[in-house]
Amino acid sequence: MYALITRRRTTAAALGLAATLLLAACGNPKEDRTTEVAAASGAKVKINTSPDQKRVTTDKVDSIADLVPEKIRQRGTLELAGSSGSSAPLTFYATDNKTVIGVEPDLAYLVADVLDLKPHINTVSWENIFVGLDSAKYDAAFSNITVTEERKEKYDFATYREDNLGFGAKKGSGLKIEGPKDVAGLKVAVSSGTNQEKLLVEWSKENEKAGREPVDIKYYQNESDTYLALQSGRIDLYLGPNPTAAYHAATSGKTEVVGTYSGAGATLQGLIAATTKKDSGLAKPLAAALNHVIENGTYAQVLERWGLSDESVTKSGINPPGLPKTNK
Repeated sequence: MYALITRRRTTAAALGLAATLLLAACGNPKEDRTTEVAAASGAKVKINTSPDQKRVTTDKVDSIADLVPEKIRQRGTLELAGSSGSSAPLTFYATDNKTVIGVEPDLAYLVADVLDLKPHINTVSWENIFVGLDSAKYDAAFSNITVTEERKEKYDFATYREDNLGFGAKKGSGLKIEGPKDVAGLKVAVSSGTNQEKLLVEWSKENEKAGREPVDIKYYQNESDTYLALQSGRIDLYLGPNPTAAYHAATSGKTEVVGTYSGAGATLQGLIAATTKKDSGLAKPLAAALNHVIENGTYAQVLERWGLSDESVTKSGINPPGLPKTNK
């Protein structure tokens, strides 16, 4: 069963991003760089890409902060891992090319407020996020990490956003992706070690079993290289997080989203989560902090400022069902 999970809110999220997310123009990086555009509703939306983010903040909650392991409370900082790749609007660099901004750092800062800790974001390559968690170099990661059954063997999760994937194509491609047969024989780019890679491998196997051509999977770790390959025709599609695919389509005018899919497979809504080393003791306070900001409305404010309201969750859960080891 590989019918695409294309619920109304997923489609709305893609349309909302395409309508609202535009990069700020070049200028003094210290200025408050914003671009005003019309959303689908007709309202004006401002996207701030300057170093001065004016992040949404909230007050500490002693009862939740007390749940944090003693070692971290004594240190006073929350060591966080985030991807060094530029993936707007998830995690990317402001107009000064050094300040890390996006929905992921915003949520990390908000959670740190509740826990009465100073957040310190360490930007590293995708694989080193997990290396750092394994060695306890980092306490947690806010980096668009999907809950999977395989990852749950080594990590604990506190969920905070829906996970929807998007197939990006060159504008005017004529492609429409609804299942494995639609990518048979096509060159599709993914980043290695991601859940989208796992899903694409499963689709390729399904095609072979059905007598169709397998997917010609290409690996790109750098987003700019991926889109250069797409424009030059070296690849047909790129499978990545739907927010980044929609953002690029909106800002470049050269690509389009030609299909969306749940990050957990055909029968389960994928979820993005704060990730910690298993049994570190952090999952409970992280989930409690997330539930607090969901309840007090600051969580909704963060998602709204990045155009991701349609990927919100009503509750943070600890270690929910994730992408199966074998996605059938």
